[in-house]
Amino acid sequence: MERLQKVIAAAGVASRRKAETLISDGRVTVNGETVTEMGVKVSDRDQIEVNGVPLEQEKKRYFLFYKPRQVISAASDDKKRKTVVDFFPEVNERIYPIGRLDYNTSGLIILTNDGELANLLTHPRYQIEKSYIAKVTGIPTSEAQKTLRTGVRLEKRRTAAAKIKLLSSDKVHRTAQISVTIHEGMNHEVRDMLTAVGYPVEKLRRERYAFLTADGLVSGDSRPLQAQEVAALKKLARTGKIH
Repeated sequence: MERLQKVIAAAGVASRRKAETLISDGRVTVNGETVTEMGVKVSDRDQIEVNGVPLEQEKKRYFLFYKPRQVISAASDDKKRKTVVDFFPEVNERIYPIGRLDYNTSGLIILTNDGELANLLTHPRYQIEKSYIAKVTGIPTSEAQKTLRTGVRLEKRRTAAAKIKLLSSDKVHRTAQISVTIHEGMNHEVRDMLTAVGYPVEKLRRERYAFLTADGLVSGDSRPLQAQEVAALKKLARTGKIH
């Protein structure tokens, strides 16, 4: 279910603000009934008309994308930098990324035009795990790893507990590879956590999103999500279980 004005905007009829004006002016009907109040939610099964013309709702599209470094996780960028949407020129629907990956972070991100899925996967109460591989300066001590596992005190908040695994270390170059699994996904969270315990990130990539992995994908590649994968993501967000 999505708000009526958002559905109208997604169909390309008008901007979100203009869609709200159309609703308040009584020019929108849902299943034959005129709607004038904001906040009404509709589904794909509802028949919507704007000025007497049936609304053609976009087909839902879902993609798993391996974002390269130095690409913006957005539908557009005012600085004219390359965005994740630029990798989908053949897609006519107005897809957008769910959540964000930093400009210099690579790895998995989902793009869709399904607002319900986007809300489920980004709302704080839905705990979707995301796993990262970080190359850090220095070799994290057992104490630092323990701090990461129990929560790190940042400037204004404390992070939730993370799953941590030291994958490899290079004593000559004083670097290490560490796996970090979180479910919060706040802006720059993994980088900030590792910096806070004294091990700044040199490279970072997201290798897993929920149960989705990068198998078969290289940087810049994408694949459509299968219907059962979309259903499993929604169920996982709502219940914490896939099956």
